[in-house]
Amino acid sequence: MPLLTEAAKGVYVIAVTPFLDNGDIDWNSVDRMVDFYEEKGVTGLTILGLLGEAPKMTSEESKAIAKRVIGRAKVPVIVGVTAPGLAPMRELADSVMEMGAAGVMVAPPWTTKTDDQAYAFYTSVGDALGKTPWVLQDYPLTTNVTIAPKVIDRIVKDVPTCVMLKHEDWPGLAKITALRASSDKGETRRISILCGNGGLFLPEEMGRGADGAMTGFCYPEMMVGVVSNYAKGDVERAHDIFDAYLPLARYEQQQGIGLSARKYVLAKRGVISSAALRKPGGALSPKDIADVERLLARQAKRLAEIGA
Repeated sequence: MPLLTEAAKGVYVIAVTPFLDNGDIDWNSVDRMVDFYEEKGVTGLTILGLLGEAPKMTSEESKAIAKRVIGRAKVPVIVGVTAPGLAPMRELADSVMEMGAAGVMVAPPWTTKTDDQAYAFYTSVGDALGKTPWVLQDYPLTTNVTIAPKVIDRIVKDVPTCVMLKHEDWPGLAKITALRASSDKGETRRISILCGNGGLFLPEEMGRGADGAMTGFCYPEMMVGVVSNYAKGDVERAHDIFDAYLPLARYEQQQGIGLSARKYVLAKRGVISSAALRKPGGALSPKDIADVERLLARQAKRLAEIGA
């Protein structure tokens, strides 16, 4: 599989990790999930992210998941390798790259407080990973680490193996504008920018110069539709598709139950056998399920109205 480059575009969906009700990895659902995402037209897969419940897995489980997904996928696979230290990060990165991963993704440690610390951390990541291409995960809502555009520019200038930004700042549209202004002026390389936050701002992000999405909304076809229509210049169609799915995407972004809602819908769609999260993890209440079912019914009506 080709390595990840600055030219990456499209939808690299953040994959869930399917578990059985007893907490074991559901390998049959892993296979179905890979096939499902590909059938919906995604460009690539991103596994072992925060919403893939990676922190709840052993290092051997993480490697096993990576091996299974990379071996089955026909699209590029990016693997989250964030770890408390550079040594375990490098060990997992080396393992998955040998398996055929396209690249890896790294989030900053929560102890990062200053611009210089952020720069120093990511230059260390570049040194540790060698020739492996990697994604800078910028998700301050979860990591509590804010990385200013000028710092990202500095990292991109000095670390050539940083080829992509996973942009999840909120509000963050001005950050995309600033980063694109720097590259447009030739002040730094133009790297790929794929956006997260459940796709809540995807049309606006595409309008600011993003190259696509890297998030795990339970209807990946929404993201594929928005990105592909933006790419061919049909902005109104992109917004029509986005509008039809927005209420469910909004619901899925709730802290605490968002991943449970995502897994509930994926189980309902037959992608995974169980909506279970590995403990510690919550579950939807009967009222939560009623909310989701109502949103799904209304979503079907809107999609029929726009012929999607």
